[in-house]
Amino acid sequence: MYNDKWMMNRAGLINFWYYDEEEFDFLYGKLLLRGSNGSGKSVTMQSFIPLLLDGNKSPERLDPFGSRARKMENYLLGEEDTGKDESTGYIYMEFKKQDSEKYITIGMGLNAKRGKGLNSWGFVISDGRRIGKELFLYKNVGGKVPLSKKELKNRIENGGEVADDQKQYMSLVNRYLFGFDNIDDYDELIKLLIQLRTPKLSKDFKPTVVYEIMENSLQPLSDEDLRPMSEAIENMDNIKVKLEDLKTSLKAAEQLEKSYDQYNRFVLLEKSKDFTKSNEILRNIKKEKNALTTKKEEFQKQHDEADKRITDLEIRQKTLEEKKRELEKHDSYNIKVELAKLEEGLKELSKEKNQKNDSLNIKLDKERELYQEIKKREEEKTCKANEIKEKLREMDELAEAFKFHEEVFMRDEILKKMYEPYDFSYVKSQVRAYSERITNARKALEEEEAKMLNTIMDL
Repeated sequence: MYNDKWMMNRAGLINFWYYDEEEFDFLYGKLLLRGSNGSGKSVTMQSFIPLLLDGNKSPERLDPFGSRARKMENYLLGEEDTGKDESTGYIYMEFKKQDSEKYITIGMGLNAKRGKGLNSWGFVISDGRRIGKELFLYKNVGGKVPLSKKELKNRIENGGEVADDQKQYMSLVNRYLFGFDNIDDYDELIKLLIQLRTPKLSKDFKPTVVYEIMENSLQPLSDEDLRPMSEAIENMDNIKVKLEDLKTSLKAAEQLEKSYDQYNRFVLLEKSKDFTKSNEILRNIKKEKNALTTKKEEFQKQHDEADKRITDLEIRQKTLEEKKRELEKHDSYNIKVELAKLEEGLKELSKEKNQKNDSLNIKLDKERELYQEIKKREEEKTCKANEIKEKLREMDELAEAFKFHEEVFMRDEILKKMYEPYDFSYVKSQVRAYSERITNARKALEEEEAKMLNTIMDL
């Protein structure tokens, strides 16, 4: 498992075992080594994996059978008769990110002195430089001489890191390639790889062996790990008890719903009748209002005409009075004759004026009566409108309980055009259809209940 899809791309050895300088190229993270038994396939690969993954150079890690016969010093100094007392070598693996040209190289430098043990250091090159191309692990001084640890640090500089001990190197590899949050989890992965590698040359590689390997690789579960499972089981038991209680409550609620449904159907029927009656009353009130409004307009027109006639008579009276004063200045005979005519005219005008005043008073009385009647009708209209709104509110509650959504549209249409006639045929048909569905549902429930009773009786 590589973090961000890093794949092994290349591995190399410098001055290590029988290799002066050697590279192995991988294809999509895979490498095939072929050779006869004892040709060095296992030794070559165990020098890379798992050695370069955690830097552990223990002898039992270098032998697939777990023996301590092999030591890392042997791969650097060879046998004692070679005459080589000190040697430095490098092993490395290059990783490439999939579908890109980004590279990371990990490796180890090894320095062995005969009789004095082994000194090692690990390194990571993270700036993309590649060994053998932009960076070399040896210097040419009449031959290829591997770099010392200090020389390697100087060449890597800020393009990577050099680790002085095994734990530090292991942390570097995990951080750059694997990304485990805990170094112990990464160590468990390495141990699993070793266990899987150990029996690969055995003739007795049976499924039971694989089972034991996988079982040994698993960490034991602590009480803290088991606590969530035990709590989950306890919660399941509690949920089961609650479910039984809910089933009992549901059965009781269904019985209550049945009785409440019958009551609601009766109430809905009564409210529907009241609504129809109220709507008929409202329609009659609207007709009466329209008739009274027409009469009011006619009386108002007559009142205006009477006012205009009185004004004309007053103007005429003033004209005649002015004319009378002018005649009084002429001959007395003519004046008397004219005065007699004028007095007769005045009497007629006065009589006509009295008649008009009487007619006006009668019309004013009639207008006051009509005004009182209109005011009374307006109050009745307001009361009826309030009654209708109250009925609609009660129907809203009932419709919400029954989930009868057509009532909402009817209510909105009535409120928008409260003083206009409303056709209840569609709503009545919907109420009938809804009642039929409820009746059918009730019959189905009764049939189902009867079947259940018969089944129980049969049992």
